[in-house]
Amino acid sequence: MTQKPKLINLALQGGGAHGAFTWGVLDRILEDGRLQIAGISGTSAGAMNAVALADGFTRDGPEGGRAALEHFWRRMGEGAKNSPLKRTPYDVLTGRWGLQNNPMYHAMDALSRVASPYQLNPMNINPLRDLVEKSIDFDRVRSCTAFKLYISATNVESGNVKIFPREEITLDMLMASACLPHIYQAVEIDGVPYWDGGYMGNPSLFPFHGETGTNDIVVIQINPIERKGAPKNSQDIQNRMNEISFNSSLLKELRGIDFVDRLIRQGKLSADEYRQVRVHVVENQAELIPLGASSKMNAEWTFLTKLRDLGRDTATHWLEENFSAIGEHSSVDLRQIFQGIGAQHQG
Repeated sequence: MTQKPKLINLALQGGGAHGAFTWGVLDRILEDGRLQIAGISGTSAGAMNAVALADGFTRDGPEGGRAALEHFWRRMGEGAKNSPLKRTPYDVLTGRWGLQNNPMYHAMDALSRVASPYQLNPMNINPLRDLVEKSIDFDRVRSCTAFKLYISATNVESGNVKIFPREEITLDMLMASACLPHIYQAVEIDGVPYWDGGYMGNPSLFPFHGETGTNDIVVIQINPIERKGAPKNSQDIQNRMNEISFNSSLLKELRGIDFVDRLIRQGKLSADEYRQVRVHVVENQAELIPLGASSKMNAEWTFLTKLRDLGRDTATHWLEENFSAIGEHSSVDLRQIFQGIGAQHQG
């Protein structure tokens, strides 16, 4: 007898080219078929994955979603062929994936500290926008009824997170979700400027509550919560500051989930009035952290497919270890995460 798929919500983090790891995880989950997506919340690269998936899903279900994700990331790889942000021959020879030895990477980083995108790019040229526009059919995205979809951006004026639901999503909204302010000019929507959603929701979990028919949230983590040692040079310090900033909102939401869960289990809150949210984390920081923060700017196809394969392998292992927990209990100890121990799976 065929087992009915278990419902899950997917929370997709941003992280530049490392979003290809998420592509691999999604590809494996769709291929496996035992999980049914009820909702997706994504930010930046996570939002790109979510929107591409919705586009393909509308066209041809799970297989259409897999094809759309590959199409999107292949276009990313093709666009990187003429980019000055590439590995040096030495890095290629030694198997390194970061751009820390590329002079252009350092030049652009230095310029971004003394001049804004409004000065460096007054015409607001954005190759990524052109690529996304050619890769994704937003009419299909808005008409996707297979699952709920939410993408996050940061309101520059209020400092609050802005959630764009599937039925409203446009190219501008997606670009707002991925707008790093030291690289791109703010994206204006209805006269309001927006920056990358990672500052206030990487990704946001609250849109799921009471909306998707399941209390299971699977976070696909690509932004490291813990990184050993204090950074010493200015670039590493800035990168670590960004990681901490981009994780803060997610950690706050997870703390709230853990707090409510403990009160329900202690009988201090009614399980009839409050929902116990089950949290699961798919991650492979052991492999992603050594790649270095600069590799998030490396969109070479060989690197993207390496990350995809890593995501697929990680998802395969995660499914083997944690599938039975879906619908039953959280498969990670959230307090271990808060204490900097990492996502310890509970079986």
